[in-house]
Amino acid sequence: MDDTYELSAMIRNILRRSGYSNVSCAFSCEEGLQKFCQEEPQLVILDIMLPDGDGFSLFRKMREKAETSILFLSAKDEDNDRLFGLGLGADDYITKPFLSQELILRVGAVLKRTYFIPGKAAQTDAEEEQSLHLGGRVISFSNASVTYGGKTVSLTAKELQILKKLNENRGKIVTFDALCMAVWGDAYYGYENTLMVHIRHLRKKIEENPSSPKWLLTARGLGYRLRKDEDARHRG
Repeated sequence: MDDTYELSAMIRNILRRSGYSNVSCAFSCEEGLQKFCQEEPQLVILDIMLPDGDGFSLFRKMREKAETSILFLSAKDEDNDRLFGLGLGADDYITKPFLSQELILRVGAVLKRTYFIPGKAAQTDAEEEQSLHLGGRVISFSNASVTYGGKTVSLTAKELQILKKLNENRGKIVTFDALCMAVWGDAYYGYENTLMVHIRHLRKKIEENPSSPKWLLTARGLGYRLRKDEDARHRG
């Protein structure tokens, strides 16, 4: 959504020519949030400057309702704005003016990261059934879910990728760069703050007390570590 009708029409045409048939536009925070709730889009291109508010505030309201992928679009190219947007948990940030192909590549990359789990097609039946037990919580990698206390919550694609990477190296520190690479690929630079947001959301789902985590631990200045069962017993 963008406050400039001409630019919004141009973006819509670019996306439609590239095969994205269901493209909707909004021109204010109020209209954008209404359409977001009604249409449940897979991706939102969100301008920072809107006539009745700012994109950062609208981003927060959208993320309270769903974990939809969001790409910020703005004429502002200052590092603080870009890092602030990514720090909120945005999936990408593109500045105006931009090339049509750049927009398509970024949209495609965000959708691929969000809705495609690398290596899934090559997994064996045993890997599909793999589950991770963290205390009373059971994480299903095949269903991307966490079950505890008789209820189940879903993991986002990024949370699942983070957890898989940590589980592959369970008990060892996984650096910030390694985790960002696992989630965002080669273009991971600048996503460290976004990683922290996903870690915070993930802890709410796998920890009994997210503010005092028992399983997903921070290695200050280095990265994160998923504690082994025996480590928890020795310390508990």
